[in-house]
Amino acid sequence: MFSFFKKQQVEPYDKSSQKPVIHASICTGEKVAGFKEIQTGKFHDIMVIRNDSDLQTFMQKYNVAKEDIVKEY
Repeated sequence: MFSFFKKQQVEPYDKSSQKPVIHASICTGEKVAGFKEIQTGKFHDIMVIRNDSDLQTFMQKYNVAKEDIVKEY
């Protein structure tokens, strides 16, 4: 019942083969956070970023520092 008080667990990602990326649209301004495979360049979208709290949620959930996130257009 009180699951919203539960601490979010960190979900792992492979740091050797993936990097955190925010895809931002030039036209609409939409931002999507996810991980990009270094070898193939394939992007796996995780969540839409609407505001700073969404970005903080993504960073906490995957234990990513803000300076590690690359923004691509």
